[in-house]
Amino acid sequence: MKKNVYPLEAQCFYHIFNRGINGQKLFFNEQNYHYFLSLMRNKIFSVATVYAYCLLRNHFHFLVRIKSEQEIREAFPHKDQTEVSKIISQQFSNTFNSYTQAINKHFGRTGKLFELPFRRILITSNQQLVNTIHYIHNNPLKYGITQNVEEYRHSSLFKISNGIHDPMLALEEILALLG
Repeated sequence: MKKNVYPLEAQCFYHIFNRGINGQKLFFNEQNYHYFLSLMRNKIFSVATVYAYCLLRNHFHFLVRIKSEQEIREAFPHKDQTEVSKIISQQFSNTFNSYTQAINKHFGRTGKLFELPFRRILITSNQQLVNTIHYIHNNPLKYGITQNVEEYRHSSLFKISNGIHDPMLALEEILALLG
């Protein structure tokens, strides 16, 4: 199980996670959660499909499948000379930087918000994929935030359980994986 810093590659699954610097908050109010997800939809969705996510007050987890090189090149035709792995990493970096800048501006703070670099684990088997989905969705239970993970609003499980459509989520594939 490889962790930390290596290029994100096309057509691979990754568990991506990070936390606030020194374990501090990332999300200060309800709007912050929504804004972070909107950044994900606007920036990450061009390079990856989300299979699971959970946003907690001081950290987050995503399970993504990076799109094919062809799909990424079609989304970024002006970057035809750029390595695909750099395009992918740049989209994640843009997401986290945009969020940090918005939080800093809104709350009158300066400096980093996230620990650097964001962490990633390459998923190498279907069992690891299923286990990671369960792990991500059970995070609010693990940290005593809720007794029922299906009720935790800042998780993809909430949307799946309540039939809330989110084009960022690979719903049919998730349901097939989980049976």
